[in-house]
Amino acid sequence: MSETRSPRETFHALLGGITAGRFTEIVDLYAEDTVVETVFDHGGPGRFEGRKVLAERFAQVAEHFPLELSHENVVVRATDDPEVIVAEWDYRVRHRATGRTRTTANIQVLRVRDGLIVHSRDFHDHVALAALTGTLPQLVEALEAA
Repeated sequence: MSETRSPRETFHALLGGITAGRFTEIVDLYAEDTVVETVFDHGGPGRFEGRKVLAERFAQVAEHFPLELSHENVVVRATDDPEVIVAEWDYRVRHRATGRTRTTANIQVLRVRDGLIVHSRDFHDHVALAALTGTLPQLVEALEAA
């Protein structure tokens, strides 16, 4: 019988899947009733409820993702709650078409129960990614419309 992944192990599986571009596979790391909040998403905070909704979002990302990612400076901190960790890391990002690169900071607060992510608050640098991909004007429009 296999052991259940710890919150730290679950985060590392998630990070490895994202940097490998396995977006359609990482959804299996989330609970059926997961809640994912993207706090700094353009247009205001996003909220995705349920694995099915998240799978649809990840499928869209996989279809149109123009970036190569690697991670560095990973720090995972335990909290007083054994289900909750805070992960900090940098992505080294390369735009496939232009070759431009940038480093972006990231933080996730994850609640993991029985090896699955039941709640995530994601803090990613969307402005840096928009600047790299040339979509900064669209980001500004979305922010002004919100």
